[in-house]
Amino acid sequence: MRRRWLASFVVSFLVTSLQAQLRGGFGAAPLNVGNVHIHVVLTNDRSAGPYLLVRLLQGSTGTSMGVTYTNDSGEAEFGGVPIGDYHVEVSGDGIQTTTSDNFDVDERKITQAQYIVVRQLEDSGPKPISAHSAMISAADLKVSPKARKELDKANESMALHDWKKAKEHLDKALALEPGYATAYNNLAVLYAKTDDMTDEEQALKKAISLDDHFAPALLNYGKLSLREKNFPQAETLLQKEVSVDPDNPESLLLLADAEYMNRHFDAAIASADKAHSASPEHASFVHYIAARAYQQENRQQQALAEFQLFLKEEPKGPRADHVRADIAKIQSASQQAAAAQ
Repeated sequence: MRRRWLASFVVSFLVTSLQAQLRGGFGAAPLNVGNVHIHVVLTNDRSAGPYLLVRLLQGSTGTSMGVTYTNDSGEAEFGGVPIGDYHVEVSGDGIQTTTSDNFDVDERKITQAQYIVVRQLEDSGPKPISAHSAMISAADLKVSPKARKELDKANESMALHDWKKAKEHLDKALALEPGYATAYNNLAVLYAKTDDMTDEEQALKKAISLDDHFAPALLNYGKLSLREKNFPQAETLLQKEVSVDPDNPESLLLLADAEYMNRHFDAAIASADKAHSASPEHASFVHYIAARAYQQENRQQQALAEFQLFLKEEPKGPRADHVRADIAKIQSASQQAAAAQ
């Protein structure tokens, strides 16, 4: 599967000093504590992936009892949790911060699982890739474990917005493996987060020079090209990314946008339709792009249908209000044309 994550690998496990004391204090009394296994999934039931911050909070007071990060499978673990009422909060790049319902840790369950459903944001910018992801470059299969460890440490630091520490770990990874394409991709992500577009582009060029079929780097370079308004380059990069990863709705959305800006309206409509079909969690904006492309071809009824799909998926907000105004214009023009006949 396109986004299949590999076997579970705990990236980081951080606990507060309070939790550490509790684990030590109750080690001889297992009935007074339990373990909580967190599964974070998207609304389409796929794993939400690594480096999402998970906080364990007391249900009544909201006191933080522990902090950790999801692993490649979107999972996190809290061990030695005293019996009581809790909830978790999940946050991170690319998702809406989500708080779970309250749940009990009690003596009847030594270990329990909690599934937390989070919603993706429409465009969260470039993302780092885990050293253990299925999406790593084929050129990186022989990278040393030590270099992979430095990459994951860099990603942990980026999750904390500690850019200096992240850069140090990436530099170490590249010193160990100068041809590490994934490390160059993640270095580009770091530069994007710190608004250094020049170095971001150089890092992405290096990643692609090492593997010109490396989908994450192609996608990130396409995003950069869109930000720079270099629409021909963006279209070329995103076409290549889609050829490698054809069912990625985010890539298809961005490709439709680049094609529209290049006045390739039929292509934009086709890419928007593929994005709609690729996943029920596609961005509603694909319908706006398709509608505008239809309007450029004077196909007003098809544009109307796309605008209506947009409102079905995004009924509220400034964009929805704007689309309602567009629909009113199309309907008014249609009525005037009918009256003139």
